[in-house]
Amino acid sequence: MTALQKVEALLPEFTPGERAMLIQKVAGGDAYAFPGVEKTPGVCGGSACIIRTRIPVWSLVASKKLGFDDTELLENYPTLRQQDLDSVWNYYLIHQAEIELEILENGEGSSC
Repeated sequence: MTALQKVEALLPEFTPGERAMLIQKVAGGDAYAFPGVEKTPGVCGGSACIIRTRIPVWSLVASKKLGFDDTELLENYPTLRQQDLDSVWNYYLIHQAEIELEILENGEGSSC
């Protein structure tokens, strides 16, 4: 059995956080570990945003904390796809301290 096959066999046992950490380790901390999320200087203050948008990760996380589910977020942000939200939740798992700080800094109801 190859190392890849061993990891694939273990994946169903991983928590979402463990999967996100595995992705980060495999990518070597590379920005591409979260392909749907990017940081662009000068866009939303350099905060992590959904690629092709100006929707910051912190804003979506804050909305989720207020009780919005994925279906409601997709209705409120018609340009987003479920894949985008999945990238946001994975990014948050690894960068929780960064996102929590941005939520505090931006306050409820703020946007770019």
